[in-house]
Amino acid sequence: MVRVFCCLVFSPLLFSVATAQTRADVSAKTDSGGMEVIFNGKDLTGWDGDPRLWSVRDGVIHGETTAKNSAKGNTFLIWEGGKLKDFELRLSFRCTANNNSGIQYRSMRVPQGKRVGNNWVVKGYQHEIRNEDTFPNVPGFIYDEKGKRGRICLVGETATWNADGKKVKEERLIDAAGFKDLMKVDEWNDVTIIAKGNRIQHFLNGKKILDFTDEHPDMALNEGILALQLHAGKPMWTEFKNIRIRRDGEK
Repeated sequence: MVRVFCCLVFSPLLFSVATAQTRADVSAKTDSGGMEVIFNGKDLTGWDGDPRLWSVRDGVIHGETTAKNSAKGNTFLIWEGGKLKDFELRLSFRCTANNNSGIQYRSMRVPQGKRVGNNWVVKGYQHEIRNEDTFPNVPGFIYDEKGKRGRICLVGETATWNADGKKVKEERLIDAAGFKDLMKVDEWNDVTIIAKGNRIQHFLNGKKILDFTDEHPDMALNEGILALQLHAGKPMWTEFKNIRIRRDGEK
Protein backbone atom coordinates (compact mmCIF):
# COMPACT_ATOMS: atom_id res chain seq x y z
CA MET A 1 0.00 0.00 0.00
CA VAL A 2 1.49 3.32 -1.02
CA ARG A 3 1.02 6.17 1.44
CA VAL A 4 0.34 8.89 -1.14
CA PHE A 5 -3.15 10.26 -1.28
CA CYS A 6 -5.27 8.98 -4.11
CA CYS A 7 -5.74 11.59 -6.82
CA LEU A 8 -8.88 10.12 -8.30
CA VAL A 9 -11.84 12.46 -8.40
CA PHE A 10 -15.28 10.94 -8.15
CA SER A 11 -18.63 12.36 -9.03
CA PRO A 12 -20.46 13.93 -6.08
CA LEU A 13 -23.65 12.38 -7.38
CA LEU A 14 -25.27 10.45 -4.55
CA PHE A 15 -27.14 7.24 -5.03
CA SER A 16 -29.81 5.28 -3.29
CA VAL A 17 -29.87 1.53 -2.91
CA ALA A 18 -32.93 -0.51 -2.08
CA THR A 19 -31.87 -2.78 0.75
CA ALA A 20 -33.24 -4.98 3.47
CA GLN A 21 -30.34 -4.11 5.75
CA THR A 22 -31.30 -4.00 9.43
CA ARG A 23 -29.69 -2.54 12.51
CA ALA A 24 -28.28 -5.98 13.29
CA ASP A 25 -26.11 -5.59 10.19
CA VAL A 26 -24.18 -2.69 11.79
CA SER A 27 -22.29 -4.77 14.35
CA ALA A 28 -20.36 -7.99 13.75
CA LYS A 29 -21.37 -11.05 15.71
CA THR A 30 -19.22 -11.62 18.77
CA ASP A 31 -19.66 -15.41 18.66
CA SER A 32 -16.97 -16.96 16.45
CA GLY A 33 -17.84 -20.56 17.34
CA GLY A 34 -17.42 -23.04 14.54
CA MET A 35 -14.96 -20.95 12.57
CA GLU A 36 -11.87 -22.57 11.04
CA VAL A 37 -8.61 -21.56 12.75
CA ILE A 38 -5.96 -21.03 10.05
CA PHE A 39 -2.97 -20.02 12.22
CA ASN A 40 -1.88 -22.56 14.83
CA GLY A 41 -0.11 -20.08 17.12
CA LYS A 42 3.13 -22.09 17.02
CA ASP A 43 4.68 -21.84 13.55
CA LEU A 44 3.91 -20.80 9.98
CA THR A 45 2.63 -24.18 8.81
CA GLY A 46 0.14 -23.50 6.01
CA TRP A 47 1.62 -20.09 5.18
CA ASP A 48 4.28 -19.09 2.64
CA GLY A 49 6.43 -15.97 2.92
CA ASP A 50 9.98 -14.62 3.09
CA PRO A 51 11.57 -16.45 6.06
CA ARG A 52 13.87 -13.47 6.66
CA LEU A 53 10.89 -11.29 7.50
CA TRP A 54 8.12 -13.50 8.90
CA SER A 55 8.15 -15.53 12.11
CA VAL A 56 6.04 -16.52 15.09
CA ARG A 57 6.72 -14.76 18.39
CA ASP A 58 4.81 -15.31 21.60
CA GLY A 59 2.01 -17.05 19.74
CA VAL A 60 1.43 -14.38 17.07
CA ILE A 61 2.51 -13.91 13.46
CA HIS A 62 5.29 -11.32 13.44
CA GLY A 63 6.50 -9.58 10.28
CA GLU A 64 9.38 -7.15 10.52
CA THR A 65 11.71 -5.19 8.28
CA THR A 66 14.85 -3.33 9.35
CA ALA A 67 17.35 -1.10 7.61
CA LYS A 68 19.64 -4.12 7.27
CA ASN A 69 16.90 -6.67 6.54
CA SER A 70 14.50 -4.83 4.25
CA ALA A 71 11.64 -5.81 1.96
CA LYS A 72 12.40 -5.63 -1.75
CA GLY A 73 9.02 -4.26 -2.70
CA ASN A 74 5.76 -5.02 -0.90
CA THR A 75 5.92 -8.64 0.25
CA PHE A 76 3.27 -10.99 1.61
CA LEU A 77 2.73 -13.97 3.86
CA ILE A 78 0.36 -16.07 1.76
CA TRP A 79 -2.15 -18.52 3.23
CA GLU A 80 -1.92 -21.82 1.37
CA GLY A 81 -5.47 -22.97 2.14
CA GLY A 82 -6.82 -22.19 -1.32
CA LYS A 83 -9.08 -19.55 -2.78
CA LEU A 84 -11.88 -17.90 -0.85
CA LYS A 85 -15.12 -16.80 -2.47
CA ASP A 86 -17.87 -15.94 0.03
CA PHE A 87 -16.38 -15.84 3.52
CA GLU A 88 -16.15 -14.25 6.94
CA LEU A 89 -12.62 -13.55 8.19
CA ARG A 90 -11.76 -12.56 11.77
CA LEU A 91 -8.37 -11.62 13.21
CA SER A 92 -6.59 -9.16 15.47
CA PHE A 93 -3.72 -6.87 14.46
CA ARG A 94 -1.27 -4.36 15.81
CA CYS A 95 1.63 -2.57 14.09
CA THR A 96 4.02 0.36 14.22
CA ALA A 97 3.03 3.84 13.10
CA ASN A 98 5.88 4.59 10.70
CA ASN A 99 4.58 2.40 7.86
CA ASN A 100 1.51 0.35 6.95
CA SER A 101 0.39 -3.21 6.39
CA GLY A 102 -2.65 -4.94 4.97
CA ILE A 103 -4.86 -7.98 4.64
CA GLN A 104 -5.25 -9.21 1.08
CA TYR A 105 -8.37 -11.15 0.12
CA ARG A 106 -9.98 -12.28 -3.13
CA SER A 107 -6.48 -11.69 -4.49
CA MET A 108 -4.02 -13.48 -6.75
CA ARG A 109 -0.33 -14.26 -6.53
CA VAL A 110 1.49 -12.43 -9.28
CA PRO A 111 2.97 -15.07 -11.65
CA GLN A 112 6.68 -15.79 -11.60
CA GLY A 113 8.38 -13.64 -14.19
CA LYS A 114 6.11 -10.70 -13.45
CA ARG A 115 7.06 -10.32 -9.79
CA VAL A 116 9.24 -7.34 -8.90
CA GLY A 117 11.64 -7.49 -5.96
CA ASN A 118 10.61 -10.73 -4.28
CA ASN A 119 8.75 -14.02 -4.77
CA TRP A 120 5.70 -13.16 -2.64
CA VAL A 121 3.85 -10.52 -4.64
CA VAL A 122 0.05 -10.30 -4.49
CA LYS A 123 -2.61 -8.16 -6.18
CA GLY A 124 -6.28 -7.58 -5.38
CA TYR A 125 -8.47 -6.21 -2.61
CA GLN A 126 -6.59 -5.06 0.48
CA HIS A 127 -7.93 -4.17 3.92
CA GLU A 128 -5.55 -1.40 4.97
CA ILE A 129 -3.74 -1.87 8.29
CA ARG A 130 -2.34 1.18 10.07
CA ASN A 131 -1.58 2.31 13.62
CA GLU A 132 -3.40 5.63 13.14
CA ASP A 133 -6.75 7.10 14.11
CA THR A 134 -6.90 10.33 12.06
CA PHE A 135 -8.79 10.44 8.76
CA PRO A 136 -8.10 9.65 6.00
CA ASN A 137 -5.06 7.54 6.90
CA VAL A 138 -6.79 5.02 9.13
CA PRO A 139 -7.01 1.23 9.01
CA GLY A 140 -9.94 -0.39 7.27
CA PHE A 141 -10.30 1.18 3.84
CA ILE A 142 -10.17 -1.01 0.73
CA TYR A 143 -7.12 -0.50 -1.46
CA ASP A 144 -6.60 -1.93 -4.94
CA GLU A 145 -3.14 -3.48 -4.48
CA LYS A 146 -1.36 -3.38 -7.86
CA GLY A 147 -4.65 -2.39 -9.49
CA LYS A 148 -5.95 0.79 -11.09
CA ARG A 149 -8.50 2.09 -8.60
CA GLY A 150 -6.38 3.18 -5.64
CA ARG A 151 -8.45 3.66 -2.48
CA ILE A 152 -11.60 1.89 -3.63
CA CYS A 153 -13.80 2.51 -0.58
CA LEU A 154 -12.94 4.72 2.39
CA VAL A 155 -13.78 4.22 6.04
CA GLY A 156 -17.27 5.51 6.75
CA GLU A 157 -18.55 5.01 3.22
CA THR A 158 -21.41 2.96 1.88
CA ALA A 159 -20.48 2.87 -1.79
CA THR A 160 -20.86 1.10 -5.09
CA TRP A 161 -18.56 1.05 -8.10
CA ASN A 162 -19.88 0.20 -11.55
CA ALA A 163 -18.82 0.87 -15.12
CA ASP A 164 -19.64 4.57 -14.66
CA GLY A 165 -17.46 4.96 -11.57
CA LYS A 166 -17.89 5.24 -7.82
CA LYS A 167 -21.03 6.49 -6.08
CA VAL A 168 -21.26 7.10 -2.35
CA LYS A 169 -24.34 7.16 -0.15
CA GLU A 170 -24.70 10.39 1.81
CA GLU A 171 -25.14 8.87 5.26
CA ARG A 172 -21.83 7.89 6.85
CA LEU A 173 -21.26 4.77 8.94
CA ILE A 174 -18.70 6.50 11.17
CA ASP A 175 -17.11 9.95 11.33
CA ALA A 176 -13.63 11.11 12.33
CA ALA A 177 -14.51 11.61 15.99
CA GLY A 178 -16.24 8.24 16.19
CA PHE A 179 -13.23 6.52 14.67
CA LYS A 180 -10.88 8.07 17.21
CA ASP A 181 -13.02 6.57 19.95
CA LEU A 182 -13.12 3.18 18.19
CA MET A 183 -9.49 2.70 17.17
CA LYS A 184 -7.01 1.48 19.81
CA VAL A 185 -3.69 3.04 18.83
CA ASP A 186 -0.66 0.96 19.89
CA GLU A 187 -2.92 -1.91 20.99
CA TRP A 188 -4.61 -4.95 19.49
CA ASN A 189 -7.62 -4.23 17.27
CA ASP A 190 -10.16 -6.74 15.96
CA VAL A 191 -11.02 -6.95 12.26
CA THR A 192 -13.93 -8.71 10.60
CA ILE A 193 -14.26 -8.90 6.82
CA ILE A 194 -17.48 -10.29 5.33
CA ALA A 195 -17.61 -10.91 1.58
CA LYS A 196 -20.79 -12.26 0.02
CA GLY A 197 -21.33 -12.01 -3.69
CA ASN A 198 -20.18 -8.59 -4.82
CA ARG A 199 -20.80 -6.99 -1.42
CA ILE A 200 -17.95 -6.47 1.07
CA GLN A 201 -18.22 -5.20 4.65
CA HIS A 202 -15.38 -4.26 6.99
CA PHE A 203 -15.75 -4.11 10.78
CA LEU A 204 -13.33 -2.72 13.38
CA ASN A 205 -13.71 -3.74 17.01
CA GLY A 206 -17.24 -4.93 16.29
CA LYS A 207 -18.51 -1.85 14.41
CA LYS A 208 -19.10 -1.71 10.68
CA ILE A 209 -16.85 0.93 9.14
CA LEU A 210 -17.52 0.45 5.42
CA ASP A 211 -19.98 -1.27 3.09
CA PHE A 212 -18.93 -1.70 -0.54
CA THR A 213 -20.62 -3.25 -3.55
CA ASP A 214 -18.40 -3.87 -6.56
CA GLU A 215 -20.40 -3.88 -9.76
CA HIS A 216 -17.56 -3.07 -12.13
CA PRO A 217 -17.85 -5.47 -15.09
CA ASP A 218 -14.08 -5.92 -15.48
CA MET A 219 -12.42 -5.15 -12.14
CA ALA A 220 -14.72 -6.73 -9.53
CA LEU A 221 -13.11 -9.73 -7.80
CA ASN A 222 -15.24 -12.76 -6.92
CA GLU A 223 -12.65 -15.09 -5.35
CA GLY A 224 -8.97 -15.37 -4.58
CA ILE A 225 -6.27 -15.97 -2.02
CA LEU A 226 -5.69 -14.53 1.45
CA ALA A 227 -2.38 -12.90 2.47
CA LEU A 228 -0.80 -10.52 4.99
CA GLN A 229 1.39 -7.60 3.91
CA LEU A 230 4.74 -6.16 4.91
CA HIS A 231 5.19 -2.81 3.17
CA ALA A 232 8.41 -1.76 1.50
CA GLY A 233 10.11 1.40 2.73
CA LYS A 234 10.68 2.47 6.30
CA PRO A 235 11.48 -0.28 8.83
CA MET A 236 8.36 -1.59 10.50
CA TRP A 237 6.75 -4.51 12.26
CA THR A 238 3.22 -5.86 12.14
CA GLU A 239 1.54 -8.69 14.05
CA PHE A 240 -1.58 -10.83 13.61
CA LYS A 241 -3.32 -13.36 15.82
CA ASN A 242 -6.59 -15.29 16.25
CA ILE A 243 -6.98 -15.76 12.51
CA ARG A 244 -10.07 -17.75 11.56
CA ILE A 245 -12.54 -18.01 8.73
CA ARG A 246 -15.99 -19.23 7.83
CA ARG A 247 -16.30 -19.81 4.11
CA ASP A 248 -19.13 -20.11 1.63
CA GLY A 249 -22.36 -21.24 3.23
CA GLU A 250 -20.88 -22.72 6.41
CA LYS A 251 -22.79 -22.03 9.62
